[in-house]
Amino acid sequence: MSKISGSKVAITGGTGSFGSTMATHLLERGADQVNIVSRDEAKQDEMRRRFSDERLRFFIGDVRDESSVAPAMRGVDFAFHAAALKQVPSCEFFPEQAVLTNVTGSLNVMQAAVRAGVKSLVCLSTDKAVYPVNAMGMSKALMEKTAQAFARNNPESEMTISITRYGNVMYSRGSVIPLFVDQVRKGEPLTLTDPTMTRFLMSLADSVDLVDHAFSNAAPGDLFVKKAPASTVEVLARAVASLLGNNDPEINVIGSRHGEKLHETLLSREEIVKASDEGEYFRVPLDARSLQYELYFDEGKTTISRTDDYTSENTYRLSIEETKKLLMRLPEIQQLVREEPSA
Repeated sequence: MSKISGSKVAITGGTGSFGSTMATHLLERGADQVNIVSRDEAKQDEMRRRFSDERLRFFIGDVRDESSVAPAMRGVDFAFHAAALKQVPSCEFFPEQAVLTNVTGSLNVMQAAVRAGVKSLVCLSTDKAVYPVNAMGMSKALMEKTAQAFARNNPESEMTISITRYGNVMYSRGSVIPLFVDQVRKGEPLTLTDPTMTRFLMSLADSVDLVDHAFSNAAPGDLFVKKAPASTVEVLARAVASLLGNNDPEINVIGSRHGEKLHETLLSREEIVKASDEGEYFRVPLDARSLQYELYFDEGKTTISRTDDYTSENTYRLSIEETKKLLMRLPEIQQLVREEPSA
């Protein structure tokens, strides 16, 4: 991120888990100013006190209202769009709210950014956007399509818009890991939706690395995915319990929640056939064709790839011991283990 030094940057959803980590990353790399956009004044006050860095500027605003986002984009070189409704069950009950924030709100951010002359905008998405079965995933899939359409329909724009897509971020807000920690410490059974359910696992640091890679390498409309291992929910729960001194926790299966999948997908087979392998990452380039398909008939693909999707079921699956090692990369888990007398 050499381009960050001396620059001005905006983060929507900047008080969230990713936003706070990204702000630290940007400040460490010499950003001259980081604008934090969010709705929650209490979280902004907590973040202001915790960072105590005059380079941070805070803007109360909602991505649903472009006029409240625009001031935070003025004079900004680069922007990262992390604001979203992310909880699957709540989006199932209020899908119209997911659309307003995740789709309309994202378009507002794109328009505010391009009008302000922002050079690069990275939009954060989720594995739930692939073959979506829930409102959150559907709205994030439409966010991706909106970003790609923006790039396709504005080829003259000087702003590079790109997308990152990743799975569960461990110990982020809404993660199941803090729940398991709390249950272990209270001596309660661990509540699992489905022991065989699998999820991709990555740390906040991994998510920042992915965004960094997109920011540094994207062409307009590119989508980036970081390769990630996965585990079953039961393996994750037992790994957490073992780190806290309980190698045989009681398990209580409560059934899946509204809108949950058994396995998640980071890349569809349709995307894999177009993707390039960049080591730790996959890049899916924008399909920049117009609606005049006859111009491309001779060059078009006649068959769809028969390869598998890239899913949390067929990626590398972690054992309990491997999951423990991955968890021990998290500062929160390191602190908990140090505090646990029986660990």
